[in-house]
Amino acid sequence: MSRKLAHVAGAALASVLLLGGCAAGTHPGAAAVVGGTEISVGDVDQTSEAVGKALGQPFTAATTLSELVNSALVAQVADQRSITVSDAEITPAMKAVVGDQAVYEKFVADPVANVFLRDVAKAAIGTIKLGGGTGITDPNVQQAQQAGLVALRDASKNIEVDIAPRFGKWSDGRIDGKVSGSLSEESAQAKAKREAAEQQQQQQQPQQPQG
Repeated sequence: MSRKLAHVAGAALASVLLLGGCAAGTHPGAAAVVGGTEISVGDVDQTSEAVGKALGQPFTAATTLSELVNSALVAQVADQRSITVSDAEITPAMKAVVGDQAVYEKFVADPVANVFLRDVAKAAIGTIKLGGGTGITDPNVQQAQQAGLVALRDASKNIEVDIAPRFGKWSDGRIDGKVSGSLSEESAQAKAKREAAEQQQQQQQPQQPQG
C-alpha cells in the first residue's frame, strides 16, 4: 500500500462530519443517535479504551464518538444508494488507515478495536464510492473522496444527529471540542489527561528515605 493511499484512506478517519443537525434529545444511556442508529455511552467508553491500547496512547471519547457517528452516517447514506463494500475491500483499507503493520495487528487482536477499525475503513471506502470512485485503489481516489464528502453532506441533511451534552456541542456538523481526528496524533485533551494521571501517580508513590 503506497503512502499516498494510506494518507487518502486515513483522511476519511480524520474528516469532519458534514451533517448539520441538532444536539439534544438523545435517549437515556445514549451517547448519540444517528437516524435510527443508537450509539451507547458504554460503546464509546469501551471503544475509546480499546483503541487507545492498540495505539499505545490515549484516544478520547469525543474523538471516538465522532468516528462512530461518521461511520453510521456513511453506512446509512450508502444503504440508501445501494452502495456496498465487500470484505475483500475492507482489509486493505484497514491497513491503509493505520499505515503501520504492527499497529494494525494490535487492532485486529482486540475484538472491539477491530470492529472500530473495520467500520472506519468501510466508511472510507463508502465515501469514495459515494463520489463515484471504485475504492481506495481508484486512480482518481482523492477527487472521488472529495466528491463523496460533498455527496455525504447533501444526503445527510435529512438524517438527524443527536449528541449527548457530556460529549460536547454539535456544531457545524461536528462535535465541538479541541480533539484530534487522527489515529496517529495525540489530542491536546488526551495529552493533558495523560500528564495529569502520570503526575497523580507520582504523587501517590511513597517517598524513598534519603540516606
